[in-house]
Amino acid sequence: MTAAAPRRFAALRNPDCRPYLFGAALAMMADNIEHVITYWVLWEKFHSPALAGFEVISHWVPFLLFSVYFGGLADRFDCRRVIQAAQALFMLVSALWGVLLLTGTLQIWHACVLLVLHGLAGSLWGPGEQLMLHDFVGDEDLGSAVRLNATFRSLGVLFGPVIGSALLLGLGPTAGIFVNIAFYLPLTIFLFRTRFTGHTREGGIVRHARVGLVDSLRVLRTIRADTTLVSMIVLGGLGSFFIGASMQSAMPIFAQDLGAGSAGTAYGLLLFANGAGGVLGGLLLEATGWIPPTVGAAIASTLAYGVSTLFFAMSGNYVLSVSLLVIGGVASLASMSIGQTVVQLLAPPADRGRVIGVYGVSANGLRFGSGVTVGLFGAVVGVHWSLGLSAAALCVGTVLAALVIRRPARAPARPPG
Repeated sequence: MTAAAPRRFAALRNPDCRPYLFGAALAMMADNIEHVITYWVLWEKFHSPALAGFEVISHWVPFLLFSVYFGGLADRFDCRRVIQAAQALFMLVSALWGVLLLTGTLQIWHACVLLVLHGLAGSLWGPGEQLMLHDFVGDEDLGSAVRLNATFRSLGVLFGPVIGSALLLGLGPTAGIFVNIAFYLPLTIFLFRTRFTGHTREGGIVRHARVGLVDSLRVLRTIRADTTLVSMIVLGGLGSFFIGASMQSAMPIFAQDLGAGSAGTAYGLLLFANGAGGVLGGLLLEATGWIPPTVGAAIASTLAYGVSTLFFAMSGNYVLSVSLLVIGGVASLASMSIGQTVVQLLAPPADRGRVIGVYGVSANGLRFGSGVTVGLFGAVVGVHWSLGLSAAALCVGTVLAALVIRRPARAPARPPG
């Protein structure tokens, strides 16, 4: 009887999961601090729009190309060590940035290599992290763990630019990027101390699967008969491809067009509203339990994300635009966390890492497409139109995904039994 009412903040109450959540938030903050410092340095030194575009591509294309392979690694190896390898790569990249800045030898090709390595570290981290969360809390509290992890990551994204700007102004880019290495350490150290491996609840690591790019892709044949699972993966890809990372890059244009006082102030508040929506949404959903991890909830929240973005693109009122960004942030976090939870619960245990990798390809790797749907298309028809049409396409795609599933909206997130 008591199991029917999920505990509020269950993952945060879990003594094994709680330190991971805080460590992941610091690591995500460090990720964003590095963006703030290095993007500023690269623009000041090279003034290259092409390099600025490559910064986005290099961050997301590794998710597209390697998420399934890295999911295979998470299936086959101790996820603690997989995540530590990702954190070590993050720290190495920060250290190399620091050395190049200190010696004054930074060149464009150095920047390109480091940007790609940084993207690889992020894509390596993802599948192992999801298996660790599942191992920490089990099926019952997985929704809480995924939601709170997304919320804590949103906190890192929200405060990363603030701390990064403070380091940039207070210490300068060279000292700031070296200091940034310290923010990766708490998570790395914690993973030496926890007993969970990402496979503990399932009796340990099964060594039957080979890890190869072609072999990893066999999971597509394994899951294609599960319409619900495939639909959730497609749903994540729709939001990623049509809107994805475009909101942040388009925000200066919306700030200028809305004309609320200083464009710089308007820009900052719009960005804050976009990030704060994710944080507030995660805390609100966790505290209330209003939206359970069901297929219907994933569809509804994705549709709400598309509708709020559509109205934001059409809005000419600054206060309304800020409100829509907060609503969109809540809906986006709900959509992502619910979709991630449903996918993990439906995934075959032996292939869970690979299935999470497929979801990572869809929900993260396809973000580069928003540079085309909103960015390049916006250069032709205007960003308001391109974002509005992309949001409308997301809404249509979400409705089609709901029709394909062909099951009641309140279907359980996990298979019977």
